[in-house]
Parts: sequence; structure tokens; C-alpha cells
Amino acid sequence: MNIRHATMSDLDMIAAVEAECFPPAEAATRESFVARIRYYGNHFWLMFDEDKLISFVDGFVTNEPDLTDEMYDKAFLHDESGEWQMIFGVNTIPEYRRQGYAGQLILSAIDDARTQGRKGLVLTCKEKLLSYYAKFGFVDEGVSDKSTHGNAVWHQMRLVF
Repeated sequence: MNIRHATMSDLDMIAAVEAECFPPAEAATRESFVARIRYYGNHFWLMFDEDKLISFVDGFVTNEPDLTDEMYDKAFLHDESGEWQMIFGVNTIPEYRRQGYAGQLILSAIDDARTQGRKGLVLTCKEKLLSYYAKFGFVDEGVSDKSTHGNAVWHQMRLVF
């Protein structure tokens, strides 16, 4: 397995994996990924099995302490000198799930954020995934009042260095 950051040549693969992993109301569009890669391709962690994209994690950096819905579609809000690494998506195609691949990417994101001098990382997830992210050191801050993305209930979780 190979891990690297995203370039525009990865766009179609990223959009396809996203569409396979999230329902339409929650999935980012191909157009959204164009902007995300343009503004913060170095904050995508892609995992390949040979030439096949099997998993990825992405999110931008900001000084805002909380993840908001506006962040998903406004990639230009990325601030490379920001204090917080946001995680917008953790995606693994179904046939590769439960093998630790997403976890490896989350650890890569954590290591990079620590190396870059960030305060930590922030993500939102559904209640059923709270214990999964807690294994990496994320702490549940309760139901988010700033994210109702896809008309779902999201818990905000934070890992502070």
C-alpha cells in the first residue's frame, strides 16, 4: 500500500470513492473536490493498492476551532498557517474496510498535523463512530450546533496535542 497527497490527476478517483462511501446528501461533489485539491491537495492522504485508490482522508487547515458546514464547500477558507487540521472525510471503499487502512491514514494526518505545529485535529462523525475515533485520541465534544451536513446529526470530536 502506498500513501501520498492528492494532485488534480487524482480527481476522478477521489470523486468516485466519495460517491461509493457516502449517501448523495452527504457526499462531496466532483466540483467541490476540484477546489479542495487546488487549495489543499497536500491535506489529502490517499492510499493506493497498486494503482487503485482504496481510501482517503481530507480536510483543510484553519484558525477556526469548530468545524462548520460552510467549510465543506469553501475550500478557499483554507489557511496553511492555521492552528487546526479539520477532517472532512474518511473514506474507504467497501471491499477494503475493516482492515486498518483508514486508521493508517488518520495516523498519517495526525502525524503531519503534529509535525506542522498545529494545536490538533477536529472532525465530525455520527454517534456510531465515536468509539472508533476515540481510539486515536479524539474526544467527543457532543452534538455539533455548527454542522447539520446532509441533514444528519454529527458529533464534533477533537484531538489536542
